[in-house]
Amino acid sequence: MSEIIKNFFKYRELIAALAWKNIVIRYKQAYLGILWAVLKPLMLLMMFVLVKSFVGIQTDGFPYPLLTFAALMPWVFFQESVSEGVNSVTSNAALIKKIYFPREVFPLTAMVTKLVELIVSFFILAIMMIYYKVIPTVHLLWLPLLVLYSMIVALTISFFGAAMNVYYRDIGQAVPIALSLMMYASPVIYPLSLVQKKLLIEQSSGVWSEKLYTLYTINPLVGIIDGFQHALIKGIEPDLATLYPGLIITLITLPFSYWFFKRAENWFADVI
Repeated sequence: MSEIIKNFFKYRELIAALAWKNIVIRYKQAYLGILWAVLKPLMLLMMFVLVKSFVGIQTDGFPYPLLTFAALMPWVFFQESVSEGVNSVTSNAALIKKIYFPREVFPLTAMVTKLVELIVSFFILAIMMIYYKVIPTVHLLWLPLLVLYSMIVALTISFFGAAMNVYYRDIGQAVPIALSLMMYASPVIYPLSLVQKKLLIEQSSGVWSEKLYTLYTINPLVGIIDGFQHALIKGIEPDLATLYPGLIITLITLPFSYWFFKRAENWFADVI
């Protein structure tokens, strides 16, 4: 972890330049510019609101569009950071063959690019909060930590996936599909309180209910999304019991993922 932070600051100007290049290329000659970054969560939001009108999802009295957009922000950030991070090494083959610098710069650049888009989403959420007359509280201060946690989770998957993708290009194709499926195992469309009600209160899976809930919270996005909703919309602190399982798994996995990436890095230029 310390090595990642060290290289991030040492090569911060290169990361900033590459991130800026990505943003300029992506939105060049686009009339809406960087506003395209929020079109995906907004379109998903509209679809989920339509689904809710048929299914009916309890939101504990909070506006469903607001809760869902607060959930989509970290989810889209994570999903796209990982998708681009996994392909970041192979998409920069020309640079890798010309000059050496730590290759973790590429997954870091993908993440920084998506961080800019996440910031834009916060402005959209602020407008929605004004519309629904939801006033933020002091628990808003949890957001930097939750965003940092999201970045660590994204990097954990990106490092391992980017290294594997150099040798097995199918990885780059499979990751977006896996992430799309993962969304349904995260409280994006539905609130975490619904899962807690079914498994912890109603014990809908019998003796397996609590074990299934623990397994569910191992997914780091569960705690992150619920934390975003708590801090932004509900005005309360995140549920630490929900955050811990995924955080522990992430902190255990990150060193291995980074080690694997650095070991594979030695042959990137030969294989790519």
